[in-house]
Amino acid sequence: MSQRSSASVTPAGAALRDDPRHPLYLGKWKRPTKPDLEEFIHDDFDEPHRKRQKAILAKHPEVRQLYGNEPLTAVIGAAAAIVQLVAAYYIGCVWTGLHWSVVVAIAYFLGGTVSALYGVIIHEAGHNLVFKWPFLNRLTGLLVNMPMVVPISQSFRRYHLEHHQFQGVEGKDPDLPLDSEIHLIHNNPLLKTLWVFCYSVMYVVRGMAMNKRPQRWEIVNLAFIVCVDMLIVRYMSLRSLAYLGVSVFFGYGMHPGAAHFIQEHYVFRDGQETYSYYGS
Repeated sequence: MSQRSSASVTPAGAALRDDPRHPLYLGKWKRPTKPDLEEFIHDDFDEPHRKRQKAILAKHPEVRQLYGNEPLTAVIGAAAAIVQLVAAYYIGCVWTGLHWSVVVAIAYFLGGTVSALYGVIIHEAGHNLVFKWPFLNRLTGLLVNMPMVVPISQSFRRYHLEHHQFQGVEGKDPDLPLDSEIHLIHNNPLLKTLWVFCYSVMYVVRGMAMNKRPQRWEIVNLAFIVCVDMLIVRYMSLRSLAYLGVSVFFGYGMHPGAAHFIQEHYVFRDGQETYSYYGS
């Protein structure tokens, strides 16, 4: 595995890269090294996704061939939802004698992996990349949200699009940690591990901290998931619902399927606020 240097991404010279308007311009700030860091890194650049798009297309115009909608994503999402619901049925109604440790292991390795897949599909639906019509993308989000116990898809769509619009803007980017998070966790490796493990909870807390009124589709999402949960308890068991909930907790926390939450915006290089993986 190797990382390409910035010089190999574009033929532009170093002089151009010193221009803040250039897609590969790096800020003058340095990564923090003090173990008791109390503040976020600040810069005054514009939103970085657009610059990265221009830089990638300049080097790899063939990427445009991947643009467009992919309805097969909805089929994959439906299959994944069925797999998880079947697993919940067997755990709650058939394999009732399974030790709790075995159930937790299944929830991590199977349920967590499938739940991470749900997150990717909800992301694609949020960007209207499954179907051409926004309504069908919303339905796709609701479909894969069925085995997730809590209403996620429509709120994610709302807040993730705001993240793209206001990336890094304090008070507007819902993906930014709260001040209370950094003051609580500091640079402590153990607390960071616990924070990643509970990331799904922290994401919900951030949304609540923004104190925004639920939109119509979020209310629909809530009502739909409440009905689904009631049906699961009625026709399966509470144990089935618990399995599904633990699966989501694992899939959005300390799980390989959730590693991209950190990788996408971890500061690997001084001055660069977002990062890309290019493979080997």
